[in-house]
Amino acid sequence: MAVLCRPAVAVPEHVVTLDETLELASRIHADHPHLPLVLRLIEHTGVCERHIIRPMAETLEHPGFETRNRLYEEHAKKRVPDVIRQALTNAELETTDIDLIVYVSCTGFMMPSMTAWLINAMDFKPVTRQLPIAQMGCAAGGAAINRAHDFCMAYPDKNALIVACEFCSLCYQPTDVGIGQLLSDGLFGDGIAAAVIKGGETGSGIRLERNGSHLVPGTEDWISYAIKATGFHFQLDKRVPGTMEQLAPVLRELMEGHGWDASGLDFYIVHAGGPRLLDDLVKFLDVPPEVFRHSKATLTEYGNIASALVLDALDRLFEEGSMKHSARGIIAGFGPGITAEMTIGTWQENGHR
Repeated sequence: MAVLCRPAVAVPEHVVTLDETLELASRIHADHPHLPLVLRLIEHTGVCERHIIRPMAETLEHPGFETRNRLYEEHAKKRVPDVIRQALTNAELETTDIDLIVYVSCTGFMMPSMTAWLINAMDFKPVTRQLPIAQMGCAAGGAAINRAHDFCMAYPDKNALIVACEFCSLCYQPTDVGIGQLLSDGLFGDGIAAAVIKGGETGSGIRLERNGSHLVPGTEDWISYAIKATGFHFQLDKRVPGTMEQLAPVLRELMEGHGWDASGLDFYIVHAGGPRLLDDLVKFLDVPPEVFRHSKATLTEYGNIASALVLDALDRLFEEGSMKHSARGIIAGFGPGITAEMTIGTWQENGHR
């Protein structure tokens, strides 16, 4: 088995409120023929605040892809180490106890990856394995947990660190005026999260028991990037909000294969790209809306922070302190593909099974 310890999360200091977002959209796109629709869609996201790495005036500028990517590297190196230190403290481990670093991000590119820089800058062991994942978008938070889980199952005496670093504000494209793109301008925020997965059965957290992946055939262009000279251009198909009808049965199948009832778990931590996805999961899993309170809280307070969202929602579950030993639940991330990365586990206190 392996135990997922409490995550650490940080968001940047610059805050954008819903009112500011609506005012900016109204002013910048005053002549857009579908502006009233765009404003309604942004209001219905449920996002009240977002945090970004630079002031809004600078975010609205486009200094070029090269400069933006340099900003990504600069801010990642500045902000990620403190989050990792807190995650290690939560797990009662040191950098020298880590055997694998899984680093996920879809908002900037580095080679060598941030994993190489982290090993050098934070004194991880030179033999630490590296697994950077750059092309799974919002699903990468779930994928990071699953790949670390796989590693700890293969090497039960080893520990893994997962890191999600997303600066979605660096992907703002002022010339993109499609409805999906304008909606995303009011939906995404910046955030960093990290967590340790301990090999073996010791420690407090979620004892991971089974994971799975699923790609919905024929949907690879529903969420995507167009990569141009100006950088990453986010593309969102209008069919995306309805994907839970296809993915809810996959969640059910994973849980039923473990002998669990998908409607009767104690916690549900999912990537909430928007409120429609949560509403549909309530219906298709036959659960009360309250079970998704942590995912909804992240969306409301931080916006969609991509791969970091599931870890922030999970941190809120830890903070709430309501889970009892042996409580059962699921963690799931959804993203481009359309892909689902899912894991189920049991709450564990003080290393006791």
